[in-house]
This record gives sequence, C-alpha cells and structure tokens, in this order.
Amino acid sequence: MKVLITGAQGFIGKNLLQHLVERKDIEVVEFTREHSPGQLPAMLQGVSCVFHLAGINRPQETAEFQTVNAGLTQVLADAIKQTGQRMSVLYSSSTQALLDNPYGVSKNTAEKVLLDLAGGTQVTVHLFRLPNVFGKWARPNYNSAVATFCHNIAAGLPINVHDRAAPVTLVYIDDVVTHFIRVMDGELAGSPYVDVNPQYATTVGELSDLIHAFRGGRDTLITENVGAGLVRALYATYVSYLKPEQFTYQVPKYEDPRGCFVEMLKTPEAGQFSYFTAHPGVTRGGHYHHTKTEKFLVIKGQANFRFRHIQTGEFYEKKTNGEQPEIVETVPGWTHDITNIGTDEMLVMLWANEIFDREHPDTYAMPLTN
Repeated sequence: MKVLITGAQGFIGKNLLQHLVERKDIEVVEFTREHSPGQLPAMLQGVSCVFHLAGINRPQETAEFQTVNAGLTQVLADAIKQTGQRMSVLYSSSTQALLDNPYGVSKNTAEKVLLDLAGGTQVTVHLFRLPNVFGKWARPNYNSAVATFCHNIAAGLPINVHDRAAPVTLVYIDDVVTHFIRVMDGELAGSPYVDVNPQYATTVGELSDLIHAFRGGRDTLITENVGAGLVRALYATYVSYLKPEQFTYQVPKYEDPRGCFVEMLKTPEAGQFSYFTAHPGVTRGGHYHHTKTEKFLVIKGQANFRFRHIQTGEFYEKKTNGEQPEIVETVPGWTHDITNIGTDEMLVMLWANEIFDREHPDTYAMPLTN
C-alpha cells in the first residue's frame, strides 16, 4: 500500500510515520513544508490512502488559518480529483470545528471541502475531530499545555497555571495513531466521523500536580501508578522530554559490615523494590511481621532461608541460589532470616508489599535458634 502524509514532520505526522515505516507492506510519501502544493498531483500517483495532517494553529496572522487549513485542503482535494483514483482520506480535524473562532471555522471549512470531495468521487473521507493530543515529540511552548509542562518541569523551569480548575480533554498520540492505522487497514469503520478513545477528562491543576510528582519521584523513590490510563501515557510523555544526561539518577546506598542495602522504587499501592548484599557467613533478618509480606529472589550466590512459627515453634529452611531463580516468600507470624552460605558475596532482590514506615515498621526482632 502506498500512502501520503501531509504534515509528515509535524507532531502527529512524526509519530504516524514512525509506526508506518515499521511495516514492510507500506510505502510512505511525505509532504512537508519543504514541498509546494503544486507537487501534490505527482505525489498522489498510486496512493490509496492520504493522511491529511498539515495545518496551522498558531499563525502570525489570523488569515493564515483559512489560507493553510482550508486552502491547502482545497488544493489537496482538487489534486485527488485529478488523479481519478479510488482512495481514502483521513483528516486530523479538531473539536474546535464546532466553535465560532478563526481556527475552528477554518477546520470546519476544511471538513466541508473533504465531504464535498467524497460526494462526487470514489474517495472515502474519515474526519477525526480530535481534542488536545499529547505525547512524545509535541512542541513545547507552542499550543500544548502538556508539552510545555513536561518540557519545563523536566528542565527545572517554572510553569504558569492561570486556572487550576480549567477543564482539559486529552487524547494520547499512540491511541490516535492506532485508530488511524485501523481505519487505513479497514479494521475500523467510520465515515465521515471517527472518534478516538479513550479520551481523558482532567484539569490543568491535576496535570501540573502529576507532572511535578513525576519529577519529585526521583527524590522520594515513589512512583505514580504509571501502568495504565492517563498516568501511563502522561509519564511516557514526561520522560520523552528528558535530556540524555537526565536518563540516569542515583539512589541512596546504606552500607554496614554485613553488606549494603539499596531501595530502588516505591509505589503508593504495590509496595517497594529493593536489593541487598551479604558477605559470606552473614545472616540478615531475624524478625517477624504481623501483616507485611515480602518476596526474595537470590540473584547471585548461595542462600539459606530459615523460618520458625512464633507460637508453635514449627521450623522450616530452604536453600536457594542465583543459578536457579526461585522466589522465597515471608509469611506473617513466622520469624525468618537469610544467611549467605557461599564463598562469594550474595545479591538478593527484595519486594515488600508496603512502603517501609519508620514510625510503624511492622517488624519485630526475634532471632532464630537451632
């Protein structure tokens, strides 16, 4: 399949292009600011799908809205007519197409141009009235609050929040691209209007707080719930604005004669991750918990785990090593310890189901005896 992308070097265009070039069955033709509208007829030869993403939303003169958004769309429609080819056109419109402002009017006019094109040709038109799109490669300090917040906060620069309660509806760039491609492949119907989901309703203040929390997490080691939904997409966006020298950061390391202990990551709802070392012959632990649970994984070395029930005295021990990955789990009501029974330093990964609370540690000393 041969496709044409107008605005191929814009924010949405770059992301779409990267997904398309990963496919061996797609040939992409790029229309950028370096091309003139007069080149469109030749560029359309053999094209079966057009992603019309070119446009302007921050012009120097208001008249440019009509010149670029509506005018270029008319040129594109005329060029498509000249080819006489059957093709589909996917247009990145805006929810503002329903509003009476210069930008919205220009997008609405462009929609009408494409609908007229579809009415008299073998062209199928798909109109995407997108809310605020966010994601990697959006231009900061331009027209995206998310991009500006991510860029400035990552760089330690201030941001301006005029109204924390101001509502914002967002859609993530990967979801937009996924819908584009599904329509192109005929997997998703929608003509003329196509909705992209999920859409996220939030406020400017909530966005600011979340992004600040992302930055602060490197100091507290506490991560937000970045595994799903808006927070997942927003965190991926935030880190995309880090400079290469910001890709790494140090965490505290606590050392004593037994070895070292390092906390890596803490979560609000799923505990924390750490690792520790132990020199040969060293025993760590010798305590029990009422509620806290832990999972240990020996990464390197030889370990002997011992358990004793704090009331019945029942005893259990288990030897593990770094050659055969095996999780050892602590159980409330059983005192436990771990001893390095090898000749080299032992390295152990540890997960606890809750963040360590120094005021209420739920950890009670009870050394094990043979």
